[in-house]
Parts: sequence; structure tokens; C-alpha cells
Amino acid sequence: MTMALYAGSARSSDAVKGRLTSHSFSFGPHYDPANLGFGPLVCHNDDVLDPSATEGTGVVAGYPEHPHTELEIVTWVLEGSLVHTDPSGGRHVVGAGRAQVLSAGTGVRHSELADPGSGRCRFVQAWLTPSSPGADPSYVLGEAPPPSSGLVEVAGGGGLPIGTTGARLLVARLSPGASVSLPEDPRQHVFAATGAVSLAGLDLRAGDAVRLTDEPGRLVMATEPTELLVWSFA
Repeated sequence: MTMALYAGSARSSDAVKGRLTSHSFSFGPHYDPANLGFGPLVCHNDDVLDPSATEGTGVVAGYPEHPHTELEIVTWVLEGSLVHTDPSGGRHVVGAGRAQVLSAGTGVRHSELADPGSGRCRFVQAWLTPSSPGADPSYVLGEAPPPSSGLVEVAGGGGLPIGTTGARLLVARLSPGASVSLPEDPRQHVFAATGAVSLAGLDLRAGDAVRLTDEPGRLVMATEPTELLVWSFA
């Protein structure tokens, strides 16, 4: 049984005009052989896009068209709106409180840019290894889940389908003093996207994460208004 706290302030980061990305795991030039992933979770990026920083430059803040293969890419928007496009002409505006799943499969290209009319955009994106490589690419956008004080499945389980067996993304919006119990699965990645929570004597501020192995059902209590993101792996 293990439980490890990873401070948000210790994450590596990349900053380009109009975008700041914080990485929970090794990513690109930020290589740490001791921090390559957690189960099937190989990327957990926290992105802030600022359209005002690129005004008048002809550039839109975010990620221009780029390729992916053999990844399940799950995005949760915390603030503003993210515009997702692909070369086939598909265009989706993903607002705060919505999830999207891109199954890259044998290969796909896409872009992810801030919606200039919606101001600052913040989103958390996870990459997972698929259980069955070689699938055709697919994309699905979820509706905003109904208000709830508990954990709500937004991807995997009863949420949007993903191609990683046993993986689920759950989200909770907690008021101070409210609490939730983590799932009974053997692995959990708990991320305080906003606010602050207490978990088994550990205090998490915005950007902090805890990785738990064989610690099922732990109680998480909010000490501030908090948006909590939990990846759970059976």
C-alpha cells in the first residue's frame, strides 16, 4: 500500500506565447526515468491558454495541427472554451465542465486552440495507453454532467467510452467541508485542479496530486471550493 504526494510546484513546464503547460509526468525534453507514468496513464498535462497574449499576431493560443497514434486522449475543460478541429473539417467547441475523448488509434491529426471569444482557457489532458492497439481513430464529446456533490464518471465506466479497459475519470465539485470517498479500485490518481483538499493527513493545494496504490475508499475532504479530478484504474 502506497500513497505519494506530488506538488504542483514541482511539475516541469513549457511556456510559449499564449500557452503555459505543466506536466505531471516525463514529457518531451523533461525526462525523468522515475516518473514515466502511473499504470496506463502516461501524460497528465495542465494547460492554460491566453488568447490576449497572441492578439494581433495572426496566431491563436494553443496547439496547431499535430499527429498522434495509439493513445486515448481525454480532455477536461476547467475554464473558458477549447476549439478542437481535425483535417476532415470536424470542429467542436468544448466548454468548461465538458470532456472529450480522442482515440488516436492507427493515426490522427488534430488541433486544440483557445476560443478567442471566451477569454482564458484552462484544461487538463490525460494520455493513456489503449488496451487493444490498431483500432480506427474516433472522437466523442460529452455533455456537461449534472450538478453533483459526489464523484461523477465523465470518461470510462458510465461516462464517455475510452479504449483503456478499467480506466475511469471522475470529477467532483466540492464546497468547503464536503467530502467524497475514492473508488475501491487498486490505483487512483487524485488531482486538485482548484481549491484545496485533505486526504489521509495530506493537504493538497491547486495543482497538487496524490498517487495511491492499494488504498481503496480513502476519504477526500475539501477545505476550500474545489474541483477534484480522479483517475481510477481497476
